[in-house]
Amino acid sequence: MKAIVILGSRNPQGQTATAADALAAGLASAGCEVEKAFLPHMRIERCRQCDDAGWGICRSEGRCIIEDDLAGLVAKLASTDLAVFATPVYFGDLSESMRALLDRLRRTCCHESGKAKVSGKPAVGICVAGGGGGGAPSCASSLTKVLNTCGFEPADVVPVRRQNLAMKCESLTATGKALAAGI
Repeated sequence: MKAIVILGSRNPQGQTATAADALAAGLASAGCEVEKAFLPHMRIERCRQCDDAGWGICRSEGRCIIEDDLAGLVAKLASTDLAVFATPVYFGDLSESMRALLDRLRRTCCHESGKAKVSGKPAVGICVAGGGGGGAPSCASSLTKVLNTCGFEPADVVPVRRQNLAMKCESLTATGKALAAGI
């Protein structure tokens, strides 16, 4: 089994990475091969809304015209058994790098050939709020909506607060083990 963990956080030792690492540790302990991708270290442009109607070949061909790291990341998503999306929570929502990825991915998934790459694939979301934590549930709701639009099968979307990070990490490790055993 293979999983990809896509992180919308720049800090590989931060709270979001800690939560994602807990899930990855559970997956790995059950024999899953785990690859990580840090979005802020990649070149993922935001959607250009190519034509006057706000669309482009994403809608007609299921791919994006922008030549950056998106196509390679989508190929990795297509070749894995599980996708994990881990994002810090800013203003009650996804990080800017995660938003850029998912905005373009959901557009390509409006076409059947784009959706086929991820349709039915199990996904886990992790939304980590570092401040008071009140924005984590709304971020989790936003992430769930986008994952469903793309055609993923969300297995779990976990809101995390810095105040409950240690407890959630224990749960995420157990979730990783269970997912690896069940997929």
